[in-house]
Amino acid sequence: MALFQLPLAAHAQQVAAAPSLGETVVTANRTPQPLSDLVADVSVVDRQTIERSGAVGVADVLARLPGIEITRNGGVGNTTSLYIRGAETRFTAVYVDGVRVDSQSTGGAGWESIPLSQIDRIEVLRGPAAAVYGSDAVGGVIQLFTKRGEEGVSPYAGVGFGSHGLRKAEAGVSGKSGALDYSLGVAHEESRGFNVQPLDKRTPSRDGYTSPDRDGYRSNSGNLRLGYQLTPDQRLDATLLYSDMEAGYDAQVSARARPPIQFRNDIGNNTLRTAGLSWSAKWNDVYSTRVQVTDSQSVYKTQPSFYRTETNLRGYLFQNEFRFGPHLVTASLERREDALENAPTTSSGLLSSKRSQDAVSLGYGFVQGAHSLQLHVRRDDDSEFGGKTTGSAAYGFSITPKLRATVSAGTSFRAPTLYQRFSEYGTPSLKPESGRNVELGLQYTDGGTHAGIVVYQNRVNNLIVFDGSATNCRSDFGCYASTARARYQGVTLSGGHRIGDVTLRASADFQDPRDLDTDNLLARRARRHGTLGADWRVAGWTLGAEIQSSSKRFDDAANTRTLGGYTVLNLVASTQITRDIGLVARVDNVGDKDYTLARGYATGGRNAYIGLKWTPQ
Repeated sequence: MALFQLPLAAHAQQVAAAPSLGETVVTANRTPQPLSDLVADVSVVDRQTIERSGAVGVADVLARLPGIEITRNGGVGNTTSLYIRGAETRFTAVYVDGVRVDSQSTGGAGWESIPLSQIDRIEVLRGPAAAVYGSDAVGGVIQLFTKRGEEGVSPYAGVGFGSHGLRKAEAGVSGKSGALDYSLGVAHEESRGFNVQPLDKRTPSRDGYTSPDRDGYRSNSGNLRLGYQLTPDQRLDATLLYSDMEAGYDAQVSARARPPIQFRNDIGNNTLRTAGLSWSAKWNDVYSTRVQVTDSQSVYKTQPSFYRTETNLRGYLFQNEFRFGPHLVTASLERREDALENAPTTSSGLLSSKRSQDAVSLGYGFVQGAHSLQLHVRRDDDSEFGGKTTGSAAYGFSITPKLRATVSAGTSFRAPTLYQRFSEYGTPSLKPESGRNVELGLQYTDGGTHAGIVVYQNRVNNLIVFDGSATNCRSDFGCYASTARARYQGVTLSGGHRIGDVTLRASADFQDPRDLDTDNLLARRARRHGTLGADWRVAGWTLGAEIQSSSKRFDDAANTRTLGGYTVLNLVASTQITRDIGLVARVDNVGDKDYTLARGYATGGRNAYIGLKWTPQ
């Protein structure tokens, strides 16, 4: 219901937490630039917004941004997928402090393994960026940053409690002394959870019985970030992040079993490790360089039914920047190495495979007066597929000081995962998925008011799908095939307005993510979704209300199983109890709406959370 009102609100209202046009972002072109100079659809989420959200998972924060949907097989810690403009979760390139995070098994980042407690800032780029980032950036790019130390010493500690037995504790310290800056943080979270597949054990699903137990989770995480200013123009940065997430899930028991059924406590464990080391130098007013080495490891395993998959990514980057007045020229050399070890529960045994990609890229930016121009071209040489060239062009024109129009076009690709090629379900001859995107935008900004509209179309060929009817497969269940075509097109409206102590915000997406071969909608993506919210500052409190709404979706590619639409109301309140202690309280899904993001998997219903954080001033 509320969804159909959102477009009208989007033109008249503004996002309270919208970044200022002078804010510097790095995601769009991989180099720091003012937001006002970009010709891209970018959102920024700061730490204050993250803390006030009361959210436990990174995906839950992102789901409140324009153009983003998520699905989850149950609660926090269970398999989570994220769609930017309807594009597959593997079509989003994800970085933590510049370190690439990906899975060569499922494809895409394991969102359930990224610890929100360690994240200080998020930048989201909607639209393809393969000409800058290479393989995977078909639908967009998301960069997550941990905290960087500032002058002085700033310790913090916090605790939180919520529904389903949620308990959270965190502590850390950051600071800067002379040439050294540092930041250290640790966190622990646990919850009894809820039954993610609430089927009566006497009523089997089509495939079997599920356990009626609670499916909770436990998470431990930490990060360390160090920076050292070697000289006024040279700097070293090192980052480390660790996360261990263990969550219960319901494996099904054969429908042929007869009571009494012995249910197991099925556990899935996600471990994420990232490390990065970079050296940046500004040689003169024109020329600067950055050298970076990164490494990440993603491990997923289950018990008591054993399965284990491990992805290791190593990256090397040499980036050069040349600035001449309004001109910016970038030239980069990059290498990426992927390795997969997969131990499935089949007779195929251990899968171990590697590949690499070498790339060279060039970029040109021009900003002067009313004009902004961005051009990029990149050549990737894959050890398995040979060369792939991508490019992009974007132009922005300020019609008036408050109104700006943009137009852009770009190509993209994603190489098949090693699992899709070499597992028992794999097809070695799979082709890289390739996309072509065009979009138009119009943005209005006037102090505390802004409104925007983006119209886009992204067509992807050689879309990889699982073909259960294929006959030339090593598995009797089918195998992967790069035979499909998809079109992701739509309109995103966003905006907001500040009236005294009240800030209004809204966004609405109208999209058509479609399989061009079957003319069906792509699974688990809504035609319409959006948010509508307001924040009110009164008597030392900030009070907020937010509506999240989505139309119906289909759970399967054949569009035969419907997931109903939903509208939920969330409330939040925050204040400083003392100068050093802050409080945040939140209730999500106030009306206890019963809805699902994936067929057969429940959501948590009404959830309450209250947290205290000590940050001495």
